[in-house]
Amino acid sequence: MTNRPNLSRGRGYLAIPGPSVMPEAVLQAMHRAAPNIYEGEVVEMMPSIIHDLKRVARTEHYATIYIGNGHAAWEAALSNVVAPGDCVLVPVTGRFGHGFGDVATGLGADVQVLDFGKSSPMDLEVIAQALAEDKDHRIKAVLAVHVDTSSSVLNDIKGVRDVLDAAGHPALLMVDCIASLGCDRFEMDAWGVDVMITASQKGLMVPPGICFVFFNARAQAVREAMPRVSRYWDWTPRSKATEFWQYFNGTGPTHHIYGLRAALDMINDEGIEQVWARHTVLARAIWAACDAWGEGGDLRMNITDPAFRSTAVTALRLKGNDGTLLRDWTERELGVTLGIGLGMAEPDDPARNAFFRLGHMGHVNGQMIMGLLGSMQAGLSSLGIPHGRGALEAAAEVIAGH
Repeated sequence: MTNRPNLSRGRGYLAIPGPSVMPEAVLQAMHRAAPNIYEGEVVEMMPSIIHDLKRVARTEHYATIYIGNGHAAWEAALSNVVAPGDCVLVPVTGRFGHGFGDVATGLGADVQVLDFGKSSPMDLEVIAQALAEDKDHRIKAVLAVHVDTSSSVLNDIKGVRDVLDAAGHPALLMVDCIASLGCDRFEMDAWGVDVMITASQKGLMVPPGICFVFFNARAQAVREAMPRVSRYWDWTPRSKATEFWQYFNGTGPTHHIYGLRAALDMINDEGIEQVWARHTVLARAIWAACDAWGEGGDLRMNITDPAFRSTAVTALRLKGNDGTLLRDWTERELGVTLGIGLGMAEPDDPARNAFFRLGHMGHVNGQMIMGLLGSMQAGLSSLGIPHGRGALEAAAEVIAGH
């Protein structure tokens, strides 16, 4: 009797929607002794980092860095423009829209939620109606999520700005781009976004630990009218920093800065338009495979209309426990980790085992995506999960014809 070989040996593939795969260049840049934080290389690179962050965000305005995750970025942004008692409108298309609104609630805001479910984009007509009913302009900000990582929906941010302008409403447009920046097309200035937040661990390809708040002059005017903002969250001194410590209100995240510099260099070398195009082709390959699997089985993409699918993450479902079974199989047998179905069912609801997600953001290329899809194909076959044929061929045709 021969031992069954373990095919998961070798480098694993983390195909979850963040933290994303970290490039070797980023890891190598971070693998160093602690630097001097008062002079030298890490101090001198800060102006170029701020400049290049704004290039990725497509803004000519302000960029600030905080030590923290995406939740910290929510609180940092809101703390600068929303005071207790202020009203905010939150169109929700998944778990993270609720999270953005919940942070506003924690700061004492009056939060009005427009819940569009877990499988649909924002309805701009409903948002327009809510703004029209706000005769006294109590709504101070609209909190929108560009890509909700839980549902994988891509929302029309330019459309929200158009609705605000058509209504003549002065509310700030605040956008969560944690899942989308550096993956899906985003144009901060061209789309009229006043405040945008993101974090390091997805399209920016750096380990979790730093987050970013971008804002324009309209948002700064609101900040200046605030009765108070805590010293730590206040974006004004960070945006005007002349000393290294001022960028971070204290000691900087030195090794993250080295990693971020390497990641921004990679984005600059490729070009942001090409980054977006690469994500689009690879996402289309995944969708083609999923369509083929679904033809003869139960696999379904959460977002049916391709126009509203993110090119960074795809939320999927099977039946029964098959989502969890497939995730367990690909990780155990092949070393490929698929994402859990976050927020699609309650933690104690057995239905959650049907859902899973694929992260295809940041440092991904064609052979990685074909390997991911091949691993899923092997898992579906090994587990006897019904599925259609020709998925890998469909994906390959997309990549071959791009």
